[in-house]
Amino acid sequence: MELTGAQIVIECLKEQGVDTVFGYPGGTILNIYDELYKHSSEIRHILTAHEQGASHAADGYARATGKVGVCLATSGPGSTNLVTGIATAYMDSVPLVAITCNVAVGLLGRDSFQEIDIAGVTLPITKHNYIVKDINKLADTIRKAFRIAKSGRPGPVLVDIPKDITAAKAKYTVVIPETVLRMVDDITEQDLQNAVELINHSKKPFIFVGGGAVISEAHDELEKFVSRVDAPVCDTLMGKGAFDGKDTRYTGMLGMHGTKASNLGVTECDLLIAIGARFSDRVTGNAKKFARHAKILHIDVDPAEINKNVTAYSSIIGDIVEVLERLNGRLEQQNHNEWVDHVRSLKERFPLQYNKEMLTGPFIIEKLYEITQGDAIITTEVGQHQMWAAQFFNYRKPRTFITSGGLGTMGYGLGACIGAKVGMPDKTVINIAGDGCFRMNMNELSTATRYDIPIIEIIFNNHVLGMVRQWQTLFYEQRYSYTNLRDKVDFVKVAEAMGAKAYRITKLDEVESVLREAIALNEPVLIECIIDSDDKVWPMVAPGAAIEDVFSEEDLKNK
Repeated sequence: MELTGAQIVIECLKEQGVDTVFGYPGGTILNIYDELYKHSSEIRHILTAHEQGASHAADGYARATGKVGVCLATSGPGSTNLVTGIATAYMDSVPLVAITCNVAVGLLGRDSFQEIDIAGVTLPITKHNYIVKDINKLADTIRKAFRIAKSGRPGPVLVDIPKDITAAKAKYTVVIPETVLRMVDDITEQDLQNAVELINHSKKPFIFVGGGAVISEAHDELEKFVSRVDAPVCDTLMGKGAFDGKDTRYTGMLGMHGTKASNLGVTECDLLIAIGARFSDRVTGNAKKFARHAKILHIDVDPAEINKNVTAYSSIIGDIVEVLERLNGRLEQQNHNEWVDHVRSLKERFPLQYNKEMLTGPFIIEKLYEITQGDAIITTEVGQHQMWAAQFFNYRKPRTFITSGGLGTMGYGLGACIGAKVGMPDKTVINIAGDGCFRMNMNELSTATRYDIPIIEIIFNNHVLGMVRQWQTLFYEQRYSYTNLRDKVDFVKVAEAMGAKAYRITKLDEVESVLREAIALNEPVLIECIIDSDDKVWPMVAPGAAIEDVFSEEDLKNK
């Protein structure tokens, strides 16, 4: 049958099983929006307050569901407003397809109204991108975009379509999408045997889990692997939930705000097994001193990550589920009781601590875990609240912690929270924010109320840019340059004006009742929590220091 380009876009989305898109209309994309109107019973469109909110919502939807997230924008400023969200997805390996429309083919390159080379702009932050100038290539291009976005190491793909291509006609035939297979071609018997020998000869192994284990859905095989190796386990910010955060072998996060047990344990180990982790500078600290007593076994689907930041002694390239399944079949049961007990003693000796006499972020996070029993999806913005959410909530399953790790995008969480709730409507979905982050994309609260999406937005309001202020306190002799946010903005009134229920918490004894009521309401809710401006995230590794030099507030006072 012969269809217009706009109709082909919609049919291709239906082919791919897309049930929800997030976006904002404009002149060049009108033909596609006209078709969306006609297919509203098949594809739900969420109109966000800003295109950046659409990209973050598509990202949150993808992370929560494991499906490809889709966002739409018009040309010029519409498409450039997607850039931060695309970059966020790129850094965290999130499967995303961004569909933008541009000026007509004949107007490209003429500085036409609202024209921009969005393919050129996004080239460094997409897994691939396209500009479709031939209507006959449109359907196959969209199909390729989805396949690329979700295969191997996932990532965002952009498809830019000139307006006249959306109006032109071409033959269209339905194509059933090919199953995207796990990557196994680079898994070699020699690499597996090398790994088995390393594990067999290790006396003090430590397993380090990154976001790749979440993406690969490796939870079950990872649990078997940990049991078979008999080793303690730490994770990255992105790896949370891949391994049960309540397991006795779990020691917490590694790195700048990781636990002492993880940082000291990794420093002492003789074999570090890194699974789906990219050795970010926030994890390694001084890379030259990182795990310097250990041989590193690196398992990852992306060969570009091997030896990029830290030199591996041995590696296995391939899908993590497949690699772990094959290793589990080859490994004999290991026994490292003495080593596991030693690391467990570090965990008992150096627990995460906070002031329990005043209202703090950690107290609220712990109370939230207690009330939900961990059965919730937590999204975050970026800063101190993000670290507290990582430290004090126990993530027992994958895809329950959604945050911007690689790019550190302030303003990410609220859009991502909306996307996650749309994708997982039966889950309690809560965004943890700071007041600085909330200011960036607070307009997306109107998206939640427009569609009656029952999310909970918790703001830790310390009236400052908390993490920046923490660095200014510790490393800049308390010169608080433009981090004070004290003004006349009333977040409760803002939320109420946008149609949300709102609460303000100032005391410890108000926390539980407000949280329980907010969850029970099943409607958009904002909770502002007033905390101290000088609360800090502990422990910490100073920039450029080795992770073994991790220090707590008590260490700082004693020093």
